[in-house]
Amino acid sequence: MRRLVSFLFVFVLLHQAAEAQSSRLTVFAAASLTDAMKAIDKAWVARHHSALQLSFAASSTLARQLDHGANANLFASADEEWMNWVAERHLVDTASRRDVVSTQLVLVVPKQHPLHVDIKPGFDLAGLLGPAGRLAVGDPAHVPAGRYAKQALTNLGLWDSVSQRLAPAENVRSALLLVERGEVPAAIVYATDAAASSQVAIAGVFPPDSHDPIKYPFAITKVGDTPEAHRLLDFIAGPEGQQIFTRFGFATESSAATK
Repeated sequence: MRRLVSFLFVFVLLHQAAEAQSSRLTVFAAASLTDAMKAIDKAWVARHHSALQLSFAASSTLARQLDHGANANLFASADEEWMNWVAERHLVDTASRRDVVSTQLVLVVPKQHPLHVDIKPGFDLAGLLGPAGRLAVGDPAHVPAGRYAKQALTNLGLWDSVSQRLAPAENVRSALLLVERGEVPAAIVYATDAAASSQVAIAGVFPPDSHDPIKYPFAITKVGDTPEAHRLLDFIAGPEGQQIFTRFGFATESSAATK
């Protein structure tokens, strides 16, 4: 009898653990959302939900993973293009798609060597890099931050002067890390990434009209479309979720409306 009771007890525990695991939502999010989404996770758990399974990478990497059959409930892209890419392949519920937050594009330098520059046509970015320095950016071939950077530099007439001196990174956080390690004198990243680092300083902000608006669309995936996933997206886009993003420097729909 004792063995039977022990067996039943273990069975119930295993069953409960399996149910808890199955109820966990998986979120594929752009690397630049790392800190904010970790805070979202804590707030979500505080509301008596299961902890989220968070996977961070370049939006392009996550989109391709979804295309190759990866299971996720929510996809948060750092740009419209990769969200459009997965939508064209019918990998997300387009009706659930929402532009949740936005940010700015900035030039950062090591904190121990701060400077302030006016980023405009004619700005001597190559001179700022020095004779052998490289400019860290997300790889313009597939990383949203890199595409925005190339777009801004091209529109400002600066691309030709630095295009052969890039240090392309797999995502925007990797570009930031190159400055933190002292491997490059400058990087183009999002303002929200710069705010998350204690080792870099913002040297200048790129004019908003030099690149497309930096928006983060969120959508529920077709394979992970559950009521709980919809509740999570409502939470993220709702007042508490928006306050969390604001705390990490993102602009939200509500904050933009008050400007």
